[in-house]
Amino acid sequence: MTSFRIRIDGQTADIEADSESSLFSAMTRAGMAWPVSCRNGTCRTCLARLLQGQVRYEMAWPGLSAEEKAEGYCLPCVARPVTDVVITKA
Repeated sequence: MTSFRIRIDGQTADIEADSESSLFSAMTRAGMAWPVSCRNGTCRTCLARLLQGQVRYEMAWPGLSAEEKAEGYCLPCVARPVTDVVITKA
């Protein structure tokens, strides 16, 4: 299991995340609040913009349009880090 850093834009705290946990799970373990509802990638409550880094998904297509993916949006409740990442609330 590989470890990565998550940074929330505008906040100084870095969060440690492993490659098998969602960004949201890592944020929760670190005590960071982030809006979430369904936790399965469909409701879009957690929608974020990925400013730096890369994520992957276990599901074939999370609740993002092709345009949103191309513009750098992600769903932290189901996104897993592939690199260190910086996100901001969309």
